[in-house]
Amino acid sequence: MPRSVMLLEGRSIVITGAGSGIGRALAVALATRGARVILVGRRAAALAETAMQLPVGVRSLTVVADITTAAGRAMIVESCRNDGLDILINNAGIVASGLLSDLGDAELQRLVATNVAAPIALIRDLLPLLRLSDRPRVVNIGSVFGDIGHPYFAAYCASKFALRGLSDALRRELATDGIGVTYAAPRATRTAAADGFSDLVAPFAMVLDEPAAVAARIVTGIENEADTIYPRGPERLFVWLQRLLPGVVDRALAAKGRKVRRLLEARPTA
Repeated sequence: MPRSVMLLEGRSIVITGAGSGIGRALAVALATRGARVILVGRRAAALAETAMQLPVGVRSLTVVADITTAAGRAMIVESCRNDGLDILINNAGIVASGLLSDLGDAELQRLVATNVAAPIALIRDLLPLLRLSDRPRVVNIGSVFGDIGHPYFAAYCASKFALRGLSDALRRELATDGIGVTYAAPRATRTAAADGFSDLVAPFAMVLDEPAAVAARIVTGIENEADTIYPRGPERLFVWLQRLLPGVVDRALAAKGRKVRRLLEARPTA
């Protein structure tokens, strides 16, 4: 017998990267359903702006913290002690694009620290609180680039492949504890991060979704306790082709990549 839809009203939900983009849209969508949202991010002003967009009367908490540090994660854990924690949404992330040869060590380290190491550590640190909840869940926000290795996003793809692997492994590991794990894989979204690869959108025929539409799909997936959440459209087809006929995807993206190479080589380096 299928389980009933999870009611989000009154549930305590941590959202990292809540100061903008998908994180902000998730906060608004979840608060609209009556959830208590804990907004986490590095910029106090951005979190305050998100908090102002929440429905009047909804309980929320702002935590200014860097999730890549032990001290920052400890602040998040402490903020959850009084009211508990039902759902952790690992949304914070950064995008690196362009030729791999142009990425410096500092940028690579920041990417891995934010997109991979921090979510792993935060889940670990919050597990004791999640185990006390009824129907707890971890939601990792990945990308379709966590399934499809895309040229000129190699390092970013690697980080999202890692997050997808983490989600699959933890889903099996935490099943005994009754903790669900959802991996959400949006396609490109119209956020500030997308500005960094704006010159690649047209050549690769990328479609950019609005954050509110992405958040709505993710919230529905959470309510249905879905293991995975993928967008509708050609990207979903490419995900299946990648799994069944990877050579087809290799040839298609390599052909496009060759056309884009000259454009990228003309990019100014940081």
